[in-house]
Amino acid sequence: RVGSATSLSSTIINNRLQELVKLFKERTEKVKEKLTDPDVSSDDESPASSPAKLAPAAAPVPPLEEEPERDKPAGDEHYCEMLCCTFKYRPWLDHLKNYQFPSSIDPLTNLMYVLWLFFVVMAWNWNCWLIPVRWAFPYQTPANIHYWLLVDYLCDLIYLLDIVVFQTRLQFVRGGDIITDKKAMKENYLRSQRFKVDVVCLLPLDFFYFKVGVNPLLRFPRCLKYMAFFEFNNRLEAILSKAYIYRVIRTTAYLLYSLHVNSCLYYWASAYEGLGSTTWVYDGEGNSYIRCYYWAVKTLITIGGLPDPKTLFEIVFQLLNYFTGVFAFSVMIGQMRDVVGAATAGQTYYRSCMDSTIKYMNFYKIPKTIQNRVKTWYEYTWHSQGMLDESELLVQLPDKMRLDIAIDVNYNIVSKVALFQGCDRQLIFDMLKRLRSVVYLPNDYVCKKGEIGREMYIIQAGQVHVLGGPDGKTVLVTLKAGSVFGEISLLAAGGGNRRTANVIAHGFANLFILDKKDLNEILVHYPESQKLLRKKAKKMLKNNNKPKDEKGVPGDPLIIPPKADTPKLFQAALAAAGRMGGKGPLAQLRWRLKELKVMQA
Repeated sequence: RVGSATSLSSTIINNRLQELVKLFKERTEKVKEKLTDPDVSSDDESPASSPAKLAPAAAPVPPLEEEPERDKPAGDEHYCEMLCCTFKYRPWLDHLKNYQFPSSIDPLTNLMYVLWLFFVVMAWNWNCWLIPVRWAFPYQTPANIHYWLLVDYLCDLIYLLDIVVFQTRLQFVRGGDIITDKKAMKENYLRSQRFKVDVVCLLPLDFFYFKVGVNPLLRFPRCLKYMAFFEFNNRLEAILSKAYIYRVIRTTAYLLYSLHVNSCLYYWASAYEGLGSTTWVYDGEGNSYIRCYYWAVKTLITIGGLPDPKTLFEIVFQLLNYFTGVFAFSVMIGQMRDVVGAATAGQTYYRSCMDSTIKYMNFYKIPKTIQNRVKTWYEYTWHSQGMLDESELLVQLPDKMRLDIAIDVNYNIVSKVALFQGCDRQLIFDMLKRLRSVVYLPNDYVCKKGEIGREMYIIQAGQVHVLGGPDGKTVLVTLKAGSVFGEISLLAAGGGNRRTANVIAHGFANLFILDKKDLNEILVHYPESQKLLRKKAKKMLKNNNKPKDEKGVPGDPLIIPPKADTPKLFQAALAAAGRMGGKGPLAQLRWRLKELKVMQA
């Protein structure tokens, strides 16, 4: 029937369909290429490739056709020709010229604002540390006065920019709404207490220099910009991973500054009494600042060994110094204790839990092997997670934030589980919030063969071995981080299916566990996903329970199925035909069956 009209027309249609499929594939590839790289031109626009490209390397290659010159847009766009390609770039100077300062600044998350606060705090520290030094010690002289004034007015410029540029652009919250309107932000700052203090900081008392000379005490209002210092502390601690280190440094700086101010006051008192006039005052020898600072340390920390004051002024000054030193030093010690205590609060909690557990095990005379494993679990869990129970930390967060953290940690793994593909996305989100972290020690059994499966496991870190074989100790497969197992048991009917193999931890393994009870509580709200999961679970269980061949692997499907056995009644008839001498239709059928068996073999 090959030559018939019907067969000929079907062959033509088949060839035409194959051509159409080929054209559609080529068109799809072109569209994909254009979507991936919009600059790629079509076949009609691009010049034909030269056949010389396919020639051997020894043959001379003729020059390629020159591409038509691209229309370079006029204006501020620049091009850099490198090798055979043209790259679009913009000089850094143009970036700087076209930079637009933000109309509003988020003071809680904007790192640029934190950097600006750093410069403001540096200017504030210049005034706080060096105004007392220039007032008390003879370090400011007519020869270097212009250097001091240059840095002073640079700090004033930073103060002024902070008021005019940054503080008037800070967002604020009013009635639960984040206000970003320029006029509203400016009015909010002008009505605030901080604006009044900032204005006082920039009082132009420098004009009195023309009357009384360059006296550093006229710049004392610059030290009142303390709000910027405390705001910078809060913002910096929020972005540091180990904020307690900065707190310790800051508390130490408080102590050093109090000693610094005390040394300046001591030199001023010595100059007032007369350098070297008594044994109590500074004698004027050596480095004046270092010697006065040494005296301030011995006084404030009440070390003792100081010369006795002689005059009434010296006695009153020393008494006030002792009282101030005791008060300031006790405050510094208490603050340092709080900082260190807050930094080691987690470590203290871990130690107390471990000590209570050891005391409990000793009271009930638990074997040493079990005690050692418990201690190992405590140590590894603490060092790997920084806490004993992650849920204690996450329970303080709102539900939305817990979901965001769970999505970042586990969504990529759970979404790849074959059982959950195609389900409602919100169902997976609810499952992520129910996952709990468990740490297994080396050779711990995650699940045992024959027990009822009620959990699904997700490997976060480490490896587990699936054991099987006649002795139950043969490693069938090793599952690594990101693998999932036990998911079918979550939806198995009849109380859960039984585990078919032992699973043990190869080393330390961090696993996330989802309980069957939690999943059932979630599926109540997703009936369509529940039907889909039940259907998938039955299909997966059916595939797992298929008969296996001799090697323990499910048999491969045969392209040609085996022929059914000959019925017994028909075999008896064939045998009777053979006894009749091999004649008749039955004998011919018997001979035909023999040929078929030979061909099948």
